[in-house]
Amino acid sequence: MKETRRALGKGLEQLFSSEQVDFDAFEHEIIKSTPKNEIVEIPLSEIRSNPYQPRIHFDEEALNELAESIKESGVLSPILVKKSIKGYELIAGERRTKASRLAGLETIPAIIKDFTDQEMMEIAILENTQREDLSPIEEAQAYKNYMEMVDITQEELANKFKKSRSYITNLLGLLKLPKDIQRDVTNHNISMSHARVLSKLDDSDQIEELANKIKSEGLSVRELEELSQKTDVKKKNPIKTKHAEVSSRYRIYENVMREKIGNRISIKAGKIIIPFDTDKDLDRIMEILDIEVGE
Repeated sequence: MKETRRALGKGLEQLFSSEQVDFDAFEHEIIKSTPKNEIVEIPLSEIRSNPYQPRIHFDEEALNELAESIKESGVLSPILVKKSIKGYELIAGERRTKASRLAGLETIPAIIKDFTDQEMMEIAILENTQREDLSPIEEAQAYKNYMEMVDITQEELANKFKKSRSYITNLLGLLKLPKDIQRDVTNHNISMSHARVLSKLDDSDQIEELANKIKSEGLSVRELEELSQKTDVKKKNPIKTKHAEVSSRYRIYENVMREKIGNRISIKAGKIIIPFDTDKDLDRIMEILDIEVGE
């Protein structure tokens, strides 16, 4: 393993052993530490996808736009690959590889490095979550697979990938939903906020019925929360007191803020309460809120 670390380039051992990994820093260090003569052209036909690639669905329009850009300017950043028994396994650069094929290229610039399975999984997750949004289901499955491989807690996972623990908990909860509901989330038929409410329910029939109402009636998150708390989910638009209306409005604000910050927000008694797990989580929240504190 020590030889592998040296082969990865100066500083990468510290990068992989750190509590938090940043993909841009990782790729920049790889490219910077690789001599120009070690960036080689390899046949696209010999490249296989990263076996830990979490993304299942790729935006065809975005790929075609990237392919057009590659036709005009070429591939600006080399991909990362690992030599295998037959050809190469892709480590990072799935979109560049797919777009290069669409552009009609036969080869692509690449840096060949050796990585462990754990590192390949980390890189695949980081590239997709830090550069392009995965669907909530794809992201949840990627984190679940990583937790099982490395045997870490949700809190350790959250620290590793710069997420709040509540964000990870809510995301992993989506995997409890029926598969057809998960597909609706991936296909944007049901929003992440709606799916989070459904994931708190135990009755699969109730989940299916409410999911159908979301799609057919356009239920808001607030309406979904109200219906999910009732025994008879078919009852709708219950009589509301003024207090209930205020609470419902607060829930809307809480949901919007939770989507932006990633932590569970509560609004009550004239206060907005934002819980956090660690000092790093607090720093992340301050950055999202664009608040700077002088030293």
